[in-house]
Amino acid sequence: MATLDANGLTIAYEAEGAGPPLVLLHGASTSGHDAFAAQRPALATAFRLLIPDARGHGRTRWDVAAGFGYADLVDDLGAFADGLGLRTFHLLGHSMGAMTALQAAVRWPERIRTLVVGGISIERQPRAAAARRLFDPDRIDAIDPAWAADLARRHDPVQGDGAWRRLLPAIAADVAHQPLLAPADLRRVDAPTLVIVGDRDPFAPVEHARELARHLPAGRLLVVPDCGHETYSTWPAVVNEALHAFYRSTEAVATARAGPASGGLDR
Repeated sequence: MATLDANGLTIAYEAEGAGPPLVLLHGASTSGHDAFAAQRPALATAFRLLIPDARGHGRTRWDVAAGFGYADLVDDLGAFADGLGLRTFHLLGHSMGAMTALQAAVRWPERIRTLVVGGISIERQPRAAAARRLFDPDRIDAIDPAWAADLARRHDPVQGDGAWRRLLPAIAADVAHQPLLAPADLRRVDAPTLVIVGDRDPFAPVEHARELARHLPAGRLLVVPDCGHETYSTWPAVVNEALHAFYRSTEAVATARAGPASGGLDR
């Protein structure tokens, strides 16, 4: 695992593969190493994968007592890309990572070659209610001790004992209060975009995902059947085939959006 000092953090990240840069952003409570295990082998044959741990997650140390917000995650992404010399790049995110990616694409549309966002809605509900319920540490201890142990394994070595018990409520609180994107914001995102949603996702109903894709100028929608929030791991073959088709069909547009190479990993 490599590290990069950016935006006041020491960001831990993994890198593998060869080709144009593709930054992958994981969801809340997980890590870059674990989140896209089923996608990495295939994607690494076509892209240089850059997979950072978000602040407060995995090996990117951050005390949430100092604050936790999506605006900071977007700043972290921009600083991470700048630190690696990425003028433009492909971007893929799930859940928390998808909201980060979407907000980044609104802020810097010219930097994004293609965008994939999964498990996200621009509506407050039911995201906020689901996060408040599912990210309750007492509930996790009581009904899902295996997940509690996994959270401790993933985060405690760097974040400190029990850090996940502070992290998850902080994320839920931010979901409940973060500024929402409007349709006018989404129209700034002109990169080819694939929106992925499970048909039983408690955070992002299918109708919300459909509206999100409709407001994006080059939006497409994949609804994964018989699936909840974890589309990438529940039905990896379906998602991987959709990603392959998406990247194949947008290659010419993405190449044009990349512009002339500017050094670093930006190619």
